[in-house]
Amino acid sequence: MDPKPFYATTPFAVGGYMLCSATLLIANKYAVYKVAAPSFILFSQLMGTAVVVKAFAAMGKIECDALEMTKSKKFLPVALIFLSTIFTNMKSLQYANVETFMVFRFSTPLVVSIADYLFLGRKLPNARSWMCLFALLIGAFGYATTDSSFQVKGYTFCALWYFIFCMDQIYLKHVINTVKMDSTWGRVFYSNFLASVPLVFTFINDADEIQALKEMSASAFMAVFLSVALGVGMSYFAWCARSLLSAASFTVVGNICKILTIAINVSLWDKHASSVGIACLMFCLVAAYFYQQAPMRADSKDSDDHGDIEKKNLLPK
Repeated sequence: MDPKPFYATTPFAVGGYMLCSATLLIANKYAVYKVAAPSFILFSQLMGTAVVVKAFAAMGKIECDALEMTKSKKFLPVALIFLSTIFTNMKSLQYANVETFMVFRFSTPLVVSIADYLFLGRKLPNARSWMCLFALLIGAFGYATTDSSFQVKGYTFCALWYFIFCMDQIYLKHVINTVKMDSTWGRVFYSNFLASVPLVFTFINDADEIQALKEMSASAFMAVFLSVALGVGMSYFAWCARSLLSAASFTVVGNICKILTIAINVSLWDKHASSVGIACLMFCLVAAYFYQQAPMRADSKDSDDHGDIEKKNLLPK
C-alpha cells in the first residue's frame, strides 16, 4: 500500500493545528482589544474563511463540497455548536485574561475522555492517563490562586464556554464518523458559512459594535485581517486533526499547543499571570504530554480509528 502524502498524516495535521491554535488565541485577544466588536470579528473570521475556501475551489486549487440542502441540514447543529463555542471564546477573551481562559481549557480532557467512553466507543483512559488528567486539574487549581485579574463576568463566560466546548468535541467527532463529505475543505466551508449567517443580525443590531467599527483604525483593520487569515488555517487543520484523533486526544493536543500561547502572551501583554501561575500552567502541559490516547472498545459502532486499536502517545517520543 502506498504511503499517505505528508499533508494527510497526523504530524502535519497536529502540527498545523497547534501552530494556528496557539497564535489565533493571541490574535483574537489583540483584535478584540483593538476593536470592541467581538460579533463582527467572529463574523469576519467565519465568512472570510467560507469565501476563501469557495474562491480557491472555483480556481480549481482545492476540492470543496457544493452547498446542498441535505448536507446543510446535517451540518446545521455543527454550525450552531461551532458558533456558540467561538462566540463564548471571544466573550471570555473580552472579559478575562488569556491564562484564565486556558485554565478552563486544561481541564476539558477529563470530561471529554468520559464522553468518549459513553458516546464514541472508546475505552476509559489507563492509569497513567488518569494521573495526567488529574494533574491537569491540580495545575489549574494552582493557577486559580494567582490569577492577575479575577473577574466574575469573565469566569461566567469561561464556564459557559466550557460546557459548550465539551459538547462540541464529542458531537463534531460523531459527525466526522457519520456524515460523508468529499473533502476536509467541504467541512470547513459548511461549518463556517452556516455559522456566519446568524452573526449578521447580531452585530448590526449592537450600537456599541457599530460605533467601534466606525472608529476602527488601520492597525485595527490589520488585526482583524490577521485573525481572519489564521481562522482559515485553524478551520482546515482542526477538521483534519479531528478526523485522525479521538475526541479526547484532540482536546489534549489543543492544550499542548498553549505553551506557545503562553510565550507569546508573556512577551506582548501586561495582562498575564505571575511566574508561579505560569509554572502551574507548564505543569499542566507536562501532564498533557504524557497522556495516552485510549483505544477503541471491541463493541464500538461509532469507530473513529478505522481498525486501529493500539494505544499511542499524541506526540512522537
